[in-house]
Amino acid sequence: MPRYALQIDYHGGPFAGWQRQAGGQLTVQGAIEAALTRLEPGDHTITAAGRTDAGVHATAQVAHVDLAREWDTFRLAAALNAHLRPAPVAVIDCQRVADDFHARFSATGRRYMYRLVARRAPVTHDKGLVWQVTAPLDVAAMQAGAAHLIGKHDFTTFRSTFCQAQSPVKTLDGLTITEQHYPGGVEYRFTLAARSFLHNQVRSIVGTLQRVGAGAWAPDQVRDALAARDRAACGPVAPPQGLYLVGVGYPADPFA
Repeated sequence: MPRYALQIDYHGGPFAGWQRQAGGQLTVQGAIEAALTRLEPGDHTITAAGRTDAGVHATAQVAHVDLAREWDTFRLAAALNAHLRPAPVAVIDCQRVADDFHARFSATGRRYMYRLVARRAPVTHDKGLVWQVTAPLDVAAMQAGAAHLIGKHDFTTFRSTFCQAQSPVKTLDGLTITEQHYPGGVEYRFTLAARSFLHNQVRSIVGTLQRVGAGAWAPDQVRDALAARDRAACGPVAPPQGLYLVGVGYPADPFA
């Protein structure tokens, strides 16, 4: 059976996360598998590089699927998009890959981006796409706090109590914070890169750094929270709507 890699873009707002669930809840995986069934009758299972939570978005999620027949990749993507409408999910690229390609286990890195907007007026165009706070944040303080998290650490403090990872030890390869001023407010973007992440790790880190930027925490308190290896030492978890999966790396990128 030929294997195809799909690069997928979606707005997480209407979905109960990526993973198919019992009970008829709308999920990204379920929507794509339903579209595949309309192309090739029967059951289909797609495997993603990462399972995003309810409300989380993606601009470059990757999944693979095995189909019964050979498809022209352009036609396959177009047909899937036709059947996915009007759900806010789209296949932006499709490539034939080797049988041993695995969207999750072949991945060598993942990148997430978090959008946080500071302004007093309610957001309009970005409603449901950002976390909004009312007061500007201190970027230098957040960068100083973030520096304590780079590298290989036990991230127990920054993982969900429901995390199923065998080990809390992860290597955070990069964490950058930028700001962009625009009329009426400021947008802060947190970009995090690692081979893999713990459940809620990114949102826990961003929520903690927001406390630093707001002046409620000193930057060194991030170091102390990390060293505590205690979930109770974490700052508040940032809401899901500001989080995006923006990149997945592979030794031979099928979408390069």
